[in-house]
Amino acid sequence: MSKMKKNTGMNFHLSIPKPHEQYLHIDCNFDVNQEQIEICLPSWRPGRYEIANFAKNIRGLKVFNEKNQLVPFVKNSKDSWLIDAGKSKSLSVKYQYYSNELNAGSTYVSDDLLYVNPVNCFIYTNESLDHLIEIDLDIHEEWNIATSLKVFGKKLTANSFDELFDSPFICSDSLLKKSYRVKGILFNIWFNELKDVPWDKLIHDFERFTARQIEDFGEFPSKEFHFLIHTPPFKAYHGVEHLNSTVIALGPAYDVFKRLYSELLGVSSHELYHVWNVKSIRPSAMRPYDFRNENYSKLGYIYEGITTYMGDLYLLKSGIFNISDYLKELQVQLQRHFDNTARFYTSVADSSYDTWLDGYVQGAPGRKLSIYVEGCLLAFVADYLLRKNTKNKYGIEEVMRRLYYSTEVGKEGYKETDYQNLLESVSGVSFQSFFDNYINGSHSYEPILQDALAYFGLEMNLLDSKLISENALGIKLRPIQSKYVIQSLSMGSPADMCGLCIGDEIIAVNNIKLEGNLEQWLGYFNIQDIRLTIARAQKMIEKKIPVVHRTFYPKYQLNVLKEKSPAQLKALQSWICDGSL
Repeated sequence: MSKMKKNTGMNFHLSIPKPHEQYLHIDCNFDVNQEQIEICLPSWRPGRYEIANFAKNIRGLKVFNEKNQLVPFVKNSKDSWLIDAGKSKSLSVKYQYYSNELNAGSTYVSDDLLYVNPVNCFIYTNESLDHLIEIDLDIHEEWNIATSLKVFGKKLTANSFDELFDSPFICSDSLLKKSYRVKGILFNIWFNELKDVPWDKLIHDFERFTARQIEDFGEFPSKEFHFLIHTPPFKAYHGVEHLNSTVIALGPAYDVFKRLYSELLGVSSHELYHVWNVKSIRPSAMRPYDFRNENYSKLGYIYEGITTYMGDLYLLKSGIFNISDYLKELQVQLQRHFDNTARFYTSVADSSYDTWLDGYVQGAPGRKLSIYVEGCLLAFVADYLLRKNTKNKYGIEEVMRRLYYSTEVGKEGYKETDYQNLLESVSGVSFQSFFDNYINGSHSYEPILQDALAYFGLEMNLLDSKLISENALGIKLRPIQSKYVIQSLSMGSPADMCGLCIGDEIIAVNNIKLEGNLEQWLGYFNIQDIRLTIARAQKMIEKKIPVVHRTFYPKYQLNVLKEKSPAQLKALQSWICDGSL
């Protein structure tokens, strides 16, 4: 055990005296040398580019001096407080943080778990940002601690708030851990409350995608890394990146090594790639992070889109996925892209900027794109263009490797021009039209996607949806209990033409009340004879469905061509490297 540094910053004491209330009790102590001091709580957390308003979870904030006297303060913004310290030499700020949400970026307490993302709930001052932080944990003696922070018994330390805010921790007596090494780097896999972990298979698969990512970059940015994995009993799929760790929430637990195993591998590979792409290679708008305000960036198609593309691709390149497995993942992105009418109205760059506005909610219909989906597809196209113009010598891995090793990018962060310049220098051709049309424009992706697929000997087929509500009416439904609520409509579809709208609930078909059997009744009647009864704003409305001689919401399916040219076979083999056809 190494010797602890002298504390020159803040000390936090954490306790959960009444776990059933789900309030985390926090006592923050620090020295002061000025009469007024501002304490702040972050407004957002890296990895989720929206204002989170964590301060809404705080209650009972009080301030005391070294004489245990109450010190006055005023709230001067939604998540900052101005303390009138007077002649006080030290302050103790006591407050409680409501911790009832369990996901990969939250804070949660219960009888058997303390899970903390410090960026949610730890206050800071501008003067303390670069000072040592100590955390004393008042937890059960038998509880173990999973974290990338330095651990001394039940005490944790961080060298700065930048490190602290990037270092979640889990405390529990149900933690399981196994480790592996790649290129001398120690990787730790932690599970909380999970039975019968198939460690041999898991370690084997994790080693393979880890080794392949490190091989392409040439080094790993961290000395040690932790996969902190929650497996709750409810449905969950979420991951959050950090420099020295990641938190993953995947459930229900009984499916993690069955139906959800490919999801576990995918999200783990995705989050590991983030250690380079966004934790090390970061847009200039986020270097350094400003935790009090929006960090606007139009580059989400890089830090989330390329990561989405490469996270799955590395499962193919490392031989964990075969080409069929991988194409199933890629066609999910294609389906989401073509089902979203926002592709006609906006660009992925503008949608990246607007994640701070409505990036993580459904929002207005047809208004925004997903930086994950669109960025993934554009990364695939960029990869194709690079390989095509370098005779398969270089792909997008080379661009990201050069971006990572760029001294200027490492210090100041990158801009769109840095990425474009690297694409052009590696490929030897201009990418201006690519950026004008697809990154910053709303041109159709379909022609260039078809070109990319054909280059690798792949094909995209369109199949009719098996749901009559989708292929004939042109609606997608949102399951709400046993109700049929319209989630989206295809433009020019019968549903669109007859005036149905998002949020309408379909009650009956031809005056027959639905009881979980919409598709059956749609199939029973001829489409031209159908009348729908809907509920809208407490009113019952009847709509006659017009006849349209086309289908809607087709299903996109990717396949490898049975007969490939020598050039296609060479390109495909170069693209997947050690992957299996």
